[in-house]
Amino acid sequence: MENVYPPLVESLARLVEEHDVIDPALYTKYDVKRGLRDSSGKGVLVGLTQIGNVLGYEIQDGKPVAVPGKLVYRGYDVEDIIADVEESEMFGFEQVVYLLLFGELPNASQLAEFDAILGENRELPHNFVEDMILKSPSPNLMNKLAHSVISSYVYDPDAENPSIVNNLYQSIQLIARFPAMVAYGYQAKRRHYDGKSMYLHNPLPNLSTSENFLRLIRADKIYDRAEAEILDLAFVLHAEHGGGNNSSFTVHVVSSADTDTYSAIGAAVGSLKGRRHGGANVRVMEMMADIKSNVSDWSSEKEVGAYLRKILRKEAFDRSGLVYGQGHAVYTISDPRATLLRDKAEKLARVKHCEEEFGLYRTIERIFPDIFREEKGADKKICTNVDFYSGFVYSMLGIPPELYTPLFAISRIAGWCAHRLEEIRSGRRIYRPAFKQIGEMRPFVRLADRR
Repeated sequence: MENVYPPLVESLARLVEEHDVIDPALYTKYDVKRGLRDSSGKGVLVGLTQIGNVLGYEIQDGKPVAVPGKLVYRGYDVEDIIADVEESEMFGFEQVVYLLLFGELPNASQLAEFDAILGENRELPHNFVEDMILKSPSPNLMNKLAHSVISSYVYDPDAENPSIVNNLYQSIQLIARFPAMVAYGYQAKRRHYDGKSMYLHNPLPNLSTSENFLRLIRADKIYDRAEAEILDLAFVLHAEHGGGNNSSFTVHVVSSADTDTYSAIGAAVGSLKGRRHGGANVRVMEMMADIKSNVSDWSSEKEVGAYLRKILRKEAFDRSGLVYGQGHAVYTISDPRATLLRDKAEKLARVKHCEEEFGLYRTIERIFPDIFREEKGADKKICTNVDFYSGFVYSMLGIPPELYTPLFAISRIAGWCAHRLEEIRSGRRIYRPAFKQIGEMRPFVRLADRR
């Protein structure tokens, strides 16, 4: 049900529309780094981090040169981490959490001890599920997750303790509990808003994050190893992406104000919920559904390409002119996350009998860069990003779209907590960027004289 606004509020909204518009030319005039980006779109350097890095180009002879993308966690290439995980036939997300938080790769015994700590903290506090989730369901699971994070404050007897050890323990608890918070929020939504049955299963301490999540959202609690492994890969790939992404930067900004862990992580969830940040894979799935319904031969590059041109020309799908899942702010030649997830998705597609659909994804990935250059008349390098394949993977796992962005949060909280610990340990200065006021001074009119 949509809100019915009082007439006064509707009239006042028109004042907001009138007075809050800034001429875009003024940003150029005053050399404003709008959105903390320079004129080329590159992010303005506002901090230092040891946690993660994203590489899409190198500087050669003073000029940026595009290179195959790399994602780096604490100095380690993620591709090397994943190769070791696959060779060892283990789940990798928990190891990545350890690395991001502590700056070092664990040995076998250290990892086992850390897994045990996570396992001990996967259960939510006593009465939390009943009082904070089931009694207040939400139609949006990210809002429900943010509420659960903020509500955790009242269950923590030492919530305001600023010590590193306390902040670390709060971080570990939240990382461990996110899958249950999301899964129970989803079950409450199913019952209250969708009119479907609700299944509440307990997380098991001996299972990985991906195994627990699949177990929690499925009525029969059944999953297979291959399903858990590809979800684990997605968690590894989404755990961190440099300090400059909006939600991680939010953690730095809010933490710099010397607030508590729950407020900082709750703010990050709010950032990730935004349609410009965490919901891109949902838009990809909506776009792909539109393409599949309007292209008769998915294997025809000519037919698929013609429809992509219509989307770019704002003649099809949502008329935005955007082909979702294509292009990235940093990656140029390739997004390593997309490449790694695509290779796993191909194997899963054979198991799930989705080969034809996977072929359509590959066709779009292959032909879109040339189509973009022809349509836009630009030499900008366009590569497929991770959002293009993540939604497809989740759909093959039977995960509903409303869980896609919460899945992102289950993974990214590892990076958020690492950035929070880094900020409270090394930041020690509140973020205070400048805004230039561009309005002119006006003569004051007393209330009695206003008409």
